[in-house]
Amino acid sequence: MTDLVFLLLIFFILASTLVTSSALDIILPKSGAQTVKKKNITLTVNEDLEFEVNGTSVNYAQVEQTLLREVDKLPADEQAVVILRADQEVPTGETVRLLDIGYRNNMKMIIATDPK
Repeated sequence: MTDLVFLLLIFFILASTLVTSSALDIILPKSGAQTVKKKNITLTVNEDLEFEVNGTSVNYAQVEQTLLREVDKLPADEQAVVILRADQEVPTGETVRLLDIGYRNNMKMIIATDPK
């Protein structure tokens, strides 16, 4: 029994050394510049269908206008990325209505989830 465990241990040690994350071994150049983080727009909706755009409360009629104002604040070369944070109790139809706002205005929309 211990021989089998020992052989498995050797197998996994050897197998793990053969796995590489990239095909080329490279050393990246050093830089003092910081990585540019994309500015995202957050659209939050709770189970009572109350909406917030970047922390500002709005009603449904104002959601599209507020999103467009936030997109206008972004640099011209950046694509708008809207993170939709919808409560799990929000009906699917309401979520689709919000996704449609992004589709009509050429905004990339991402539905946020909680990793387990």
